[in-house]
Amino acid sequence: GPQLSVSNSEGDLLFLLDSSGSVSYYEFSRVKEFMWDLVQPFTFGPKDVQTSIIHISTTPTMEFPFDRYLSSGTLQQAIRDTRQLMGDTNTGKALSYAKEKFFSDEAGARPDVPKVLVWVTDGFSTDDISEPMQLLKDMGVTVFIVSTGRGNYLELSAAASQPPEKHLHFVDVDDLPIITKELRDAILDVIQANRLHAVDITSSSFRLMWPKLLSQETGYYTLEYAPTDDLARKRTKQVSGAHTSIMLSNLAPETTYEVALIPESNVHYFPPQTTRVTTLAEEISPAQVLISESGPHSFHVSWAPTLDNVIGYQILYGPLPGNSAKLLEVDGKHNSTVVENLAPNTTYLVTVTATYKSGKERSLSAKACTQEEGSKVRHLRFEDMGPNTLKASWDAADGKVLGYRVRCRRQTGPSSVISVSPQIHSVLLTDLASGTTNKVCVKPMYKNQPGKRLCRMVHMQP
Repeated sequence: GPQLSVSNSEGDLLFLLDSSGSVSYYEFSRVKEFMWDLVQPFTFGPKDVQTSIIHISTTPTMEFPFDRYLSSGTLQQAIRDTRQLMGDTNTGKALSYAKEKFFSDEAGARPDVPKVLVWVTDGFSTDDISEPMQLLKDMGVTVFIVSTGRGNYLELSAAASQPPEKHLHFVDVDDLPIITKELRDAILDVIQANRLHAVDITSSSFRLMWPKLLSQETGYYTLEYAPTDDLARKRTKQVSGAHTSIMLSNLAPETTYEVALIPESNVHYFPPQTTRVTTLAEEISPAQVLISESGPHSFHVSWAPTLDNVIGYQILYGPLPGNSAKLLEVDGKHNSTVVENLAPNTTYLVTVTATYKSGKERSLSAKACTQEEGSKVRHLRFEDMGPNTLKASWDAADGKVLGYRVRCRRQTGPSSVISVSPQIHSVLLTDLASGTTNKVCVKPMYKNQPGKRLCRMVHMQP
């Protein structure tokens, strides 16, 4: 699905990319995909995130400076166009070069913004990394390491920022997407910490957080916020100097707000901090209706999401075809109910309607089928028919059965599914290894839906 955009972040993010001959072309291309997926939701710009790449090779090389690409589209193309240099894996040299560029105007780096280094490595280096890496960390750089090989854990955990469980990942190159969100969230913890930013964003509220600048004794904060397209509707709040967060509520959905935090200090001057926050689209309930636990005379109806601004739900249900319907009412705090006293083997139309505190109503429908009476096979039994072969037989299920489906899950070997006509009440199961325990299930099939299955475990004697 589409990625949520991540704004309210400010930092210089440097990728240290293993571009040496020890990395295959395939691995290099997968790492480039990973780099793009990692930063794709960020907002880029001189007051947001800036990104650069340094190649690890015989001689370290900067692919592009921090301030070159300031939009998602141009950065994505630049990462795609990055070519492997081959050569030796001189990581120590590349780290020394990174330290120089991380704090250089010429490379587009900015003073006083968080610095993050993401080193993607196959775990191999031809020179010493410990000293240049320590110098980087001493200068305030947060170091994340992603090892796609069998790197030395002790060496890499000492090189990464502490604690290693948050800053060091070992993952196969094909499994890089597994760690993308976790690593991005950890980077966000660093680049959002020193700046006014929003968390817990909903359709009608968000929480603002900022670094501790004042105390109860040294001043207070003035907070101003207004919709971007109607700044005249500005609202103002005063917050104690002891606070570093506030929840803003009663906001309009899908609206971008301009927010300014002005520290009013009686000791130092602090510049105002600003951010822009967009509320989410209004959630709709029900957005999903699920039918489960169907029996001959009842089924379970559940829906999602449950929202605070819904007072209650009405469940209207009736057989199809037909024009008779019954009504159930459910409290707004619940998201499920059981519909009972139904006719067997019948299709019902179920409509769930949410009533909001505002008086609005929203509905969603689903079809549900009750089962046949006694729609379950009885007395599943087994007979030994020779080496590795069993005969499974059962008594017929009630009602108008269209056939039976027999599934055998073998302890060793593939599972199998056999479908037979309604007149047949036995099958041969072959290739059952001696000494194994296997699971056999028989399920009757009806016009509207399957019946209930009957399962038994069967052990093959050695």
